[in-house]
Amino acid sequence: MLDKLDDKVIGFLIRAKKATYAGKGAESASSRPKSHDLMYREDGLTYIDTYLGGDRFAGEEALWRDGEPFWSMNYVGRVTGENFSGDFLKEALLRVPADKPFRGPERYEDGGYVYECEVSGDTCWFYGHEIISLNGVQIYECLFHGGSIK
Repeated sequence: MLDKLDDKVIGFLIRAKKATYAGKGAESASSRPKSHDLMYREDGLTYIDTYLGGDRFAGEEALWRDGEPFWSMNYVGRVTGENFSGDFLKEALLRVPADKPFRGPERYEDGGYVYECEVSGDTCWFYGHEIISLNGVQIYECLFHGGSIK
């Protein structure tokens, strides 16, 4: 049986996401050539987000408890149109919901930008897809999946 994340860990994960990429947090030392790495630690828990690329990117978020990895999410995405806004993406990701603590909410709008996210599964095994549209035209997409690890 795969393990779901408990409320304490979900709270930690949300704080970590808000303190790192979505919250425009400082990068930590690069773990691989040209990687972007962000780390957050609290009470024996560690969160690391590491990714490669920019307009086309791939990465992984992972959680450790006392040095042991126990959860991971992989993602790959790309900008597909003009006028993509990384700031708008970060605004959406700051709204990560506790019931689906993977990326952003099901829907978020600001100006002509619309963020939409669909997820199947729960924290022990999931996959999903997010898109951003501007004035009805898709300009960004990202696929993600992950779950508990042992």
